[in-house]
Amino acid sequence: MNENIKYFVAAALVVALSIGAALYISIKSPPAPAPHAPAAAPAPKAPPEEPAVKYPIAATPAPDPLPPLNKSDEPLLGALADLIGKVPAQQFVVPQDLIRKIVVTIDNLPNPKVAERLRPVKPVTGRLATTGGEDALKLDPANYDRYKPLVQLIRSVDDEKLIAIYVRYYPLFQEAYENLGHPPQYFNDRVIEVIDHLLAAPELKDPIALAQPNVQFEFADAALESRSAGQKVLMRMGSANAAAVKEKLRALRTQLVEQKPAN
Repeated sequence: MNENIKYFVAAALVVALSIGAALYISIKSPPAPAPHAPAAAPAPKAPPEEPAVKYPIAATPAPDPLPPLNKSDEPLLGALADLIGKVPAQQFVVPQDLIRKIVVTIDNLPNPKVAERLRPVKPVTGRLATTGGEDALKLDPANYDRYKPLVQLIRSVDDEKLIAIYVRYYPLFQEAYENLGHPPQYFNDRVIEVIDHLLAAPELKDPIALAQPNVQFEFADAALESRSAGQKVLMRMGSANAAAVKEKLRALRTQLVEQKPAN
């Protein structure tokens, strides 16, 4: 079981489909051949349409211009330190390539795995605690205590101030998202999609059976083990911790969806 915690999330992937049609004309040969009309020049191809933005982020005036993406770590870390405190920021946040790591982690949370080297948040301390023997492995509820400091921090964050930081730096989040090589898409739409995916994580009750086919622990239930990396983080932190994180995600989702484009 990979012991990362990734809690920034979400958004809607808009897929555009185009349908082409072929016209087949059956021509009966006349007694005397008639001259053929010149073939019509093919119509120029229209540029691909960008998907509609579902959840736009309102641009807000700022006293200072944004730094370039590759120089955004220091000011963003400073803003986060002002929000959550300097010590928690140093304790939990990975300080290098922060925006890129947030973006790629969010984008990959619905996938089976998220690369550890790209995580924006440091792993929780300690080792995963289990009970029972090889034939009756279970997740020890004491394991949930390891997540409590981070979950408490998440609960204490001021939603409006966090959203204000996100909106302020949104052009850089969008730039980093486009740099992943996706077709034109809107990062905040992806954020909402991922939040919805995380909120759909099942709520587990103790005891939670585990297996250890190799070095890492897995959920013994194959249906649970097949869940995404993001959902499995919520599933193994305990129902109380997961409920607190989901409550925060719902609150952030509401604010992100209510963002209106500037006139």
